[in-house]
Amino acid sequence: MVVAIKETGPNSRISVPSVSRDYQGFLSDKAQLTDMNGFAPNWMPEFLFDFQSALVEWGLRKGRPALFADCGLGKTPMQLVWAENVRRHTGRGVLILAPLAVSGQTVNEGEKFGIGVSRSSDGQPSKGITVTNYERLHLFNPQDYAGVVCDESSILKSFDGVRRQSITDFMRKMQYRLLCTATAAPNDYIELGTSSEALGELGYMDMLNRFFANNNNTSSVNNKGVWGRTEWRFKPHAEQSFWRWICSWARAIRKPSDIGFDDTNFVLPPLDVRQTVVQVKTVKQGMLFDVAAIGLQEEREVRRRTIQERCEAAASKVMNTGGPAVMWCHLNDEGDTLARMVPDSVQVSGKDSDESKEEKFASFQRGDIRVLITKPKIGAFGLNWQHCAHMTYFPSHSYEQYYQAVRRHWRFGQTQPVVVDMISTDADERVVESLQRKSEAADKMFSDLVAEMNDAISINRNRNDQYVKEVEIPSWL
Repeated sequence: MVVAIKETGPNSRISVPSVSRDYQGFLSDKAQLTDMNGFAPNWMPEFLFDFQSALVEWGLRKGRPALFADCGLGKTPMQLVWAENVRRHTGRGVLILAPLAVSGQTVNEGEKFGIGVSRSSDGQPSKGITVTNYERLHLFNPQDYAGVVCDESSILKSFDGVRRQSITDFMRKMQYRLLCTATAAPNDYIELGTSSEALGELGYMDMLNRFFANNNNTSSVNNKGVWGRTEWRFKPHAEQSFWRWICSWARAIRKPSDIGFDDTNFVLPPLDVRQTVVQVKTVKQGMLFDVAAIGLQEEREVRRRTIQERCEAAASKVMNTGGPAVMWCHLNDEGDTLARMVPDSVQVSGKDSDESKEEKFASFQRGDIRVLITKPKIGAFGLNWQHCAHMTYFPSHSYEQYYQAVRRHWRFGQTQPVVVDMISTDADERVVESLQRKSEAADKMFSDLVAEMNDAISINRNRNDQYVKEVEIPSWL
């Protein structure tokens, strides 16, 4: 590196402009800021809001981006416009992967916005945009497509290691890739690692080893291909570098003002969370009254012992209201009990075929079903239920499932206040506290991510000027 010294009066200054290109490349690699590998948009329709157009344009120029946009901010039209631009630019097809029942919703959105989308469940490609369920991916050939979109990509971490790896392998050599999800779960590093790997950035183990330290000095992965979340912490001074690296390939937004746009058309109605604590009829053997459960084993015992009481309380909240409602459960016995107690309800369970599940979800969305009973892991991802403003929920430790369940209703486009009836027992005290703690942590982490994102966007990344500085030195030197 050449250092030029020049006199500028009583105070001498050292200019450091002449950094060799090889050293510049070395510093750029260490910065972990990824390149723009896309193209300028060739079509930007007027139906997109201003912030949506900005995100789509950045995503197209990036080539392999992630859009972490909250529920109701229009991820479907954004990904459709992104896919249509890729199709026009390459002259080849684009595949959209979606959760069960969301593929039909995507086709409807395409018709609404005048974008041709065809649905395929047998692996047959089309010349335009094709949408299918994640479960059908093994039938498709990646060579038939120039780009791929993963809708509700947060479910990637929910798959076992084999299926998640098959999705990553399908995308590995794809020129253009897009991940879209409402909850990037900024406090969930597994999701960020799997997203990074799917986009061709760092693998999640590489990500961990670069930015994190393990308290036990191990890099163990369980039999599902998932590393232990509780064992890792940021290396000293690595947290800012980590979020800056995330912001080089992702954009996160919970409201338009997060990236400098107006929030006028995106104001959520009130959310009313009502806690109902059920008095149990039978207490644990050897106890005079119920106390807070300690550990998963005790929590599961209480959950099964109180099914009748909790379901009675939940049913009382939706009976005779006349309005639509969703009753979320976690156990098969809970779903069956609720279905018996609420006469005008329909249950979507794991034993239903994919076709049956999709038809029931569509019927509920059309208003043909008043009360829907299902589990968050079946119906809490990607579906738009703004017509419904009431739900009941049995608390669990999964903040993501709770958040996604609430967001099926409490999303931009909802016109009514949303009521959440949380049904619990005295023994669920720690579970409810855990949900509240995770909610606060997620809000803080997302705020930090947005702040880092805005800071990263403003950084001048011109590599010829990035490391040019003038350093003042004492006059005697």
